[in-house]
Amino acid sequence: MRKRIETYFEFTRLGTNWRTEILAGVTTFLTMAYIVLVNPAILSASGMPLAALTAATCLSAAFGSILMGVVARYPIALAPGMGLNAYFTYVVCLKMHIPWQTALGAVFLSGIIFLALTASGIRQMILRSIPHELYAAVASGIGLFIAFIGFRNAGLVVADPDTLVTLGNIRSPTTALALFGLILMVALEVKKIRGSILIGVLSITAIAWAFGLVHWTPAPGGFHALAATAFKLDILGAINKGLLEIVFVFFFVDLFDNLGTLVAVTKRAGLIASDHSIPRLNRILLADATATVFGSMVGTSTVTSYVESTAGVAAGGRSGVTAIVTGLLFLGAIGAAPFVGIVPPAATAPALILVGSLMLATITEIRWTDPLVAVPSFLTLILIPLTYSIANGLGFGIISWALLHLAAGKFRRQDWLLYLLAALFLARFIYLGAS
Repeated sequence: MRKRIETYFEFTRLGTNWRTEILAGVTTFLTMAYIVLVNPAILSASGMPLAALTAATCLSAAFGSILMGVVARYPIALAPGMGLNAYFTYVVCLKMHIPWQTALGAVFLSGIIFLALTASGIRQMILRSIPHELYAAVASGIGLFIAFIGFRNAGLVVADPDTLVTLGNIRSPTTALALFGLILMVALEVKKIRGSILIGVLSITAIAWAFGLVHWTPAPGGFHALAATAFKLDILGAINKGLLEIVFVFFFVDLFDNLGTLVAVTKRAGLIASDHSIPRLNRILLADATATVFGSMVGTSTVTSYVESTAGVAAGGRSGVTAIVTGLLFLGAIGAAPFVGIVPPAATAPALILVGSLMLATITEIRWTDPLVAVPSFLTLILIPLTYSIANGLGFGIISWALLHLAAGKFRRQDWLLYLLAALFLARFIYLGAS
């Protein structure tokens, strides 16, 4: 039985084993565990019960990650997406005064659209239409993005009213501990020690607890709490109120955030084929779309692929077992929700910084001497972290690629979908600017 499982997940071809995959899954979970606390805190402002949201967050992340691991066999974990949860609460529910049940109906409809486009092959066509140089730019941009998140969580980069950001206080215990954690993880990585990131996270967590630097507040949760949100979505209400605009936003942002994350994780893991295609792409997209539909039914906003999956990949994860382990840990977190916050940001921040730096390896694939490639790639690379959005960076990259090739007289009919994407992104930016 064990041999058949290893064959199904292609352990031999991928050069992996059970120990590596399990350690990678735990690493991914530790870098994503914050969502169990953050997502309920954001969505509860819409009037949804906190305890139910905690359970729904864990269950949807578990379902999506396990589905991705079993069906698509990729080390990509899923959970309710950051940004979309804020849009759900602060724009749809609070600003537009839409009941959260109706908003969940809109999330459900966006998931159904995902499924339809995936089944028809349109999502796959969209991904294939993007130039492979922009793949590399997205992967590197996400590297900068998650490194920036790590710097912020470590307190090394802080907000500044005059310069937007500035250097934090390196004498702060949290910042000093995070920097020590980064040195420790890099040292372990240099020595080729398996599970170096996980060892670093656990070591820094132990030190933080020993010095009283962890301020932990138990979170409510439990399977029984799900009854307050499960199957409470109002699909007919979303249709009757004409929430097509909201459905489109949920759909559009998740589509390109998902594609960007997918490219980043698969490139980091070396899973993209020589012709720049992604094997089993339709299974990946089906798992993502199904997870969004499931999440809306249990009571949370759009579920999407998480860029923190790259932490597990950096720890050696190559197969779907990594995602399955992460999903099982999220499942266990439903009952253990009060203990999810025991790992402090000082422990996970250096992991994000290290992974972010490793992801910049793809930058060498970009032809920097060709302005038609360099400018769109640079815009993609730099605007992902600066606008705090994968979709924004990819949007500017695609628009500039299309415009520059048109101006240079290098328009090709076979690239029609790329130009359509550019037009859609341009319409999105105009819409966002007017709202």
